[in-house]
Amino acid sequence: MEEKALLWTATINTFQAAVLGFMSAVTVGLLIALLLASSTALKRGVYPWVLVLQMTPIVILAPIIAIWFDQGLFSIMVVSFLMGFFPIVANTTLGLTSTDQNLIELFAISRASKFQELLFLRIPFALPHFLTGAKIAATLAPIGAIVGDMFVGTSANGQAGLGFLTLIFRDKANVPAVYACAAIACVMGFLFVGLITYLQWLLLHRWHDSAFDAES
Repeated sequence: MEEKALLWTATINTFQAAVLGFMSAVTVGLLIALLLASSTALKRGVYPWVLVLQMTPIVILAPIIAIWFDQGLFSIMVVSFLMGFFPIVANTTLGLTSTDQNLIELFAISRASKFQELLFLRIPFALPHFLTGAKIAATLAPIGAIVGDMFVGTSANGQAGLGFLTLIFRDKANVPAVYACAAIACVMGFLFVGLITYLQWLLLHRWHDSAFDAES
């Protein structure tokens, strides 16, 4: 019974960190993509730094995050965010900058403003790319929360998540409990991806071919 209570609390903590990390990745990633797509010079100047941050192993960044923000939920959320925001940036930027040139010229002939072009052409065109990035980020968000919990988590005040709990159960050689943590993590990952897949179908099934992939 004690293990069930620990697993339940850890699942809630990890789910909370994963949701916060995912939502932060979506918000920040979308804003960065809009900035990068607005200026070629800005893209050339900023995008390499985004790549540097992505290429730095999380096991190197985790101690730095713990030093800056201390151990706990916020640091775990930051790890989850770092693992998920790059697919959002990369895919959304690609969608925003690869809009059909013929349609852009049509908007220009119609004397549409840059804001109208962004709102009614570039963003809808980039939506499938954004959702693809969001689906990848949804896969990484629970993983980031669990990995973050292993490196920057804490058991103080009942804050232990699945990652921290896995380490405890491993040290105690409690194999069934370790398997339980793995199963819960897997279900959590399917839940995140399933929700984004449903959202992709909901937004695209009436007009975009990629929705058929979501249905299959």
